[in-house]
Amino acid sequence: MLAEFGTDAQILAGGTDVMLELRKPTARSPKALVDISRIPGLKGVEESGDSIVIRPLTTHTEILRSDVVATYAPLLRAAVSTIGSPQVRNRGTVGGNVMNAAACADTVPPLIALNAEIKLKSSSGERIMALMDFFVKPYVTAARRDEILIEIRFPKLPVNARSSFIRLGRRKALSIARLSVAAILQKDESGVVTDARIVPGAAFPKWQRVPEAERLLIGLKPSRELFAEAGRRVSDVMISFTGRRWSTEYKVPVIAALVRRALEACT
Repeated sequence: MLAEFGTDAQILAGGTDVMLELRKPTARSPKALVDISRIPGLKGVEESGDSIVIRPLTTHTEILRSDVVATYAPLLRAAVSTIGSPQVRNRGTVGGNVMNAAACADTVPPLIALNAEIKLKSSSGERIMALMDFFVKPYVTAARRDEILIEIRFPKLPVNARSSFIRLGRRKALSIARLSVAAILQKDESGVVTDARIVPGAAFPKWQRVPEAERLLIGLKPSRELFAEAGRRVSDVMISFTGRRWSTEYKVPVIAALVRRALEACT
């Protein structure tokens, strides 16, 4: 169907984004609405050696209830717990959250922090790419019109890793993220940071890690002052990408504070 209709086709999974778009007065109705929601092979969470595989039709509620995710990717579980309402989490899918590519998508920062890869499939074959390389800009991805997402895969977090996800919205529920941060820290037996990953959400033109802040942490022992400096470094990098605009005065101290809090939650 996708190969036949191309840009005139629209995929329907959970529908929590698609139905809202189709109801807009300016929406262009697709010639083919391709409902993939009942394909059994595209649903579920499983362990695969040292990796976790999540199929795209897995709902946010199913991720929230997954013992595998809770054990090996707790920051992803924390992220899906903040999405929408119970009704939205029961219908919305992780694949839809990724493919919609909204700047406020809650699952994307933790998945990038987890070094996730995705597998895309079309009638002509399959391809694998790093999730961080998948996004072109908000609402635009590298997926071709005849491709669907069939798999999200990432390595299990090691036992000495701690992770967190923090978001800020206008309300505590039923609101999109204005800013968010996914963080992962690994420490050795002496308490020195050996690996750091920081992925802000809704802060950059597209999602990315912030190596300038990550490098600041490696080789040192955690402290409030160190985490605060990492937060300031993230805000500096954000401005270098976005420039100064009306929201900068608000976002600069807020993203710095969220980074500090996320890193503190990893200790």
